[in-house]
Amino acid sequence: MSVCEEQKKNSTSLISLKRINRIIESNNNSFMQVAIPKFDGHYDHWAMLMENFLRSKEYWDLIENGMSMEVTQKTEQGSISMAGATEAQHKLSEDQIEAQRKLIEGQKLKDPRVKNYLFHAIDQNVMETILNRDTSKGI
Repeated sequence: MSVCEEQKKNSTSLISLKRINRIIESNNNSFMQVAIPKFDGHYDHWAMLMENFLRSKEYWDLIENGMSMEVTQKTEQGSISMAGATEAQHKLSEDQIEAQRKLIEGQKLKDPRVKNYLFHAIDQNVMETILNRDTSKGI
């Protein structure tokens, strides 16, 4: 084999390796969207898949605990009593209230997303039998 032929072979091999590397990188960087588990009548299996799906999206806490409605009502009504509190306690409580408000706002944004997943996962006929569709926990 001549030097020229060997250089062509090496250059072809190098090009092939570069193509393979690009394919591998594009596959690693591509976004793979997981399908929403469909309820097919086998609740236990679907519930396991749905829990895993919602945990992966960091939404499971809304299903498990629901939204903090009691705290929402208290903070909106301003019924948290601060009588007799020192300034440091007052500041701490204000910080706690602000943190709770942020948590509630986050839940208010997440809950419609979770409901959307559930609406897509559950067949219309089954959905009509669910009485409480106000929150994801209700569903």
